[in-house]
Amino acid sequence: MEHEVFVPVPAESVRAVLSDPLRVARALPGFQRDAAGEGGRLKVRIGGHTITYRGSITVDRTADGSSMLAGDAVEARGTGAVTFTLTARAAATDGGTTLTFTGDATGDGRVAELPADAVESAAQRLLNRFAENLATAGREPGGDPEPPEPPETPEALEVGPELSVYETDVPPPSLDPDADLDPGEDETDLPPEPAAAHARRTMIGRSAEEVDHSPPRGRYAPVPAPAGTTASATLRWAAPAAALAVASAIVVGRALRRRR
Repeated sequence: MEHEVFVPVPAESVRAVLSDPLRVARALPGFQRDAAGEGGRLKVRIGGHTITYRGSITVDRTADGSSMLAGDAVEARGTGAVTFTLTARAAATDGGTTLTFTGDATGDGRVAELPADAVESAAQRLLNRFAENLATAGREPGGDPEPPEPPETPEALEVGPELSVYETDVPPPSLDPDADLDPGEDETDLPPEPAAAHARRTMIGRSAEEVDHSPPRGRYAPVPAPAGTTASATLRWAAPAAALAVASAIVVGRALRRRR
């Protein structure tokens, strides 16, 4: 079998991934390593069938710089077994790398019962995904050189004197009555404040107790209770008038008795 795949990654990055057995195992689609690290499980989908194999894969470098992958596995549910030998060569091309896979494989059991074209199509699909995963691993962070820093300008090279926070002049607050005005400014030249702004500044200048205890004004002001001076004033002139009326009645009564 021979199959070629193009990936947009430099050839050096792809060769570095192929030389690391752990990264090769992670890039193999459907492969799950065991906790002990001595092998793993590989799921292969051929047509409408999924076959799970248990086995191991070894990676070796050859004299020409290519990588050789060899593996053997048995069915997780069955008696079938497969063995394969695969050679991967990475050649630099315009815009990336061409990966060339060559090898052979033998198998029995369920894979031998499936059509040959379905097995070949599944193998090519597996190699395409394997090459894509190798390219992704070659683009992992740390592989690309760091971007150059921008050149320093003459202004950036000038360093001013270091000032402490405690040596910096703090401007007075805007509401500070003792703050000095600019000699060039005259208070009489300032525009008159609107009535609302003047009232707000007057309210700010008052103390908190005055504001809290001052009665509301306007339409929310309480209605004053009727004054009690009217009743007392009425009693002042009503009592003498009543006494005068009683005295007049007595005098009139005595005068009538004398005439009789």
